[in-house]
Amino acid sequence: MAGQGDVAGVTDRVPEFPGEAEEEAARQVLGAVGDPTAEQVSLPNRPESARLARQLAHAVLTVRWALPCTLAENAVLLVSELVGNAVRHTGAHCFGLRMMQRSGWVRIEVRDPSRGLPCLLPVHDLDTSGRGLFLVDTLSDRWGVDLLPRGKTTWFEMRVADR
Repeated sequence: MAGQGDVAGVTDRVPEFPGEAEEEAARQVLGAVGDPTAEQVSLPNRPESARLARQLAHAVLTVRWALPCTLAENAVLLVSELVGNAVRHTGAHCFGLRMMQRSGWVRIEVRDPSRGLPCLLPVHDLDTSGRGLFLVDTLSDRWGVDLLPRGKTTWFEMRVADR
């Protein structure tokens, strides 16, 4: 697991969408930061963490799980939205990212120590912010928030075609 000082170094070395070096980049980011499919990965509450969370999600969804491109792209976008909300609204020192796959479903969770609930707001054409949960609601098959004794887990699930 990377400490706060390690995140900037990792995000500088791993390209956002690595292309032909995809497997090596996936191994690099998962090795440097942690594997969110094995255990919750802790990320510091900094704007750079959204990029790192996207890289982790991309590595797992496209390289490890070999999911269809559109589903993976949508899931990476939703990870970015949930992480962005955690960074902007929780005041936490760090938050956690966890990814799970079971028959026909992918579940991604962002855990933080705040018990403040996210709010799905109406979205209008000229709005410049507040679209994160609207995107989660639109692109995922289901989503929700589980309150914990100390904090919450905001999650979404997407249906995956059985292979």
